[in-house]
Amino acid sequence: MAAAALTPHGTVFPEEGRCGYFVEKKKRFCRMVVAAGKRFCGEHAGASEEENARKRILCPLDPKHTVYEDRLAKHLKKCNSREKPKPDFFIQDINAGLKDETEIPDQLVPISSLSEEQLENLIKKLRKASEGLNCTLKDQIMSHPALHDALNDPKNGDSAAKHLKQQASILGNIENLKLLGPRRCFVEFGAGKGKLSHWVDIALKDAEKVHFILVEKMTTRFKVDGKHRKKNSVFERLQIDIQHLCLNKIPLLSKEKLPIVGIGKHLCGVATDLALRCLVETYAASCEERNEEPLAKRIKNDKTEKEINTLAKEGNEKNIPEKWTPVAGIVIALCCHHRCDWRHYVGKEYFRALGLGAVDFHYFQRMSSWATCGMRKTTLEASNSSTKRRDKQNDGSEEHDDGGCRITDDSPESLPGFLTGEEKKKIGHLCKLLIDQGRIKYLQQKGFSPALQYYTDPLVSLENVLLTALPNHSSSPETSA
Repeated sequence: MAAAALTPHGTVFPEEGRCGYFVEKKKRFCRMVVAAGKRFCGEHAGASEEENARKRILCPLDPKHTVYEDRLAKHLKKCNSREKPKPDFFIQDINAGLKDETEIPDQLVPISSLSEEQLENLIKKLRKASEGLNCTLKDQIMSHPALHDALNDPKNGDSAAKHLKQQASILGNIENLKLLGPRRCFVEFGAGKGKLSHWVDIALKDAEKVHFILVEKMTTRFKVDGKHRKKNSVFERLQIDIQHLCLNKIPLLSKEKLPIVGIGKHLCGVATDLALRCLVETYAASCEERNEEPLAKRIKNDKTEKEINTLAKEGNEKNIPEKWTPVAGIVIALCCHHRCDWRHYVGKEYFRALGLGAVDFHYFQRMSSWATCGMRKTTLEASNSSTKRRDKQNDGSEEHDDGGCRITDDSPESLPGFLTGEEKKKIGHLCKLLIDQGRIKYLQQKGFSPALQYYTDPLVSLENVLLTALPNHSSSPETSA
């Protein structure tokens, strides 16, 4: 193919077989291949000679594409990057928590810049605050028959097998808590491709009136929820940040009034706190304030007493909760405590009761990465992986098995050597435990019975803690008439 030729005026002719549109910004012709007998590529073919000579500018809404300068006003009305109308369930910062800027200094130095004495004082604070906490969690590694074939499929590689084992254990724990049954709505936070809901749906088979709401901030490719077209289950995907999600405004929930089961796999850092507040504060508390009519009362309006007794008997066999509550349960695999944020954290009261504040929380959440950074090299070398670890709440990635750790100013590699690698790892786990304990106390205050347990082997995922919670019976509305 001939190279671009220089004209007497200093410009160049396009290469043979290439588009004849001159890109002013790059001072060269478009390099797209054109069809035989054509002068311009598909993008520029619709324009006349005069139009191709006109100036194109970057779109102010999205600089990844350009637009004719004299057509900008028209383009802005139809650009895909324009701000779209907010849905009813979008309420700005409804789950964000109170903003208290006075507690956090403008600039906090990284841990690596702290003196040895300052770091020792932080660790002393941590150990004092953690006194009495049970540092050894219960092993609750389970499985479920729904994933038996997939787990034994030789076509699945090591990475796929790791995720399947985690999904099987989460599903087993959901069933163990008697949350796997008909007539309820599963809300998957940080859903990504929606695989956890996919397996829940398969496990439920032909259960009646099962709904799935998949919450994910980013656009996701290769979604699996689109494959479900069963008569008895409904999938709805919401592209929204959990921070602004008001479940009460979702038509499906306001109409059906089904109990919610909140689920999530590797719900990253701050997203866990946003999801908890969304469920137990924004949604459950609002339902109780409105004195929602219990499910059994609505059933009784249309059913005879005999039919109600039959439904109750069937419900006990099918894991239907004996007492209706807006939130029937929570099952969330925790992840990336170093991405937590004081403003959104639900355990502020717990920290304050221990004499700790925003600055302490900042350093503890940074130090929590030590729990997984200590094994980062071994894990990555063993898996021979160079895949980027990214925030699931931001991009739907499921790659959180090493805690998303990097060598940063807060990583063990960058710190003074007065602590051994094993000591730093223990401190990291202690930070995670303390942050999770704040979440436990928050759920207890909101009328739930929460628990932390290991749901998978650390060789499968270093982020292997599962948070579960069930409503206390005393705080649940009676189902009897």
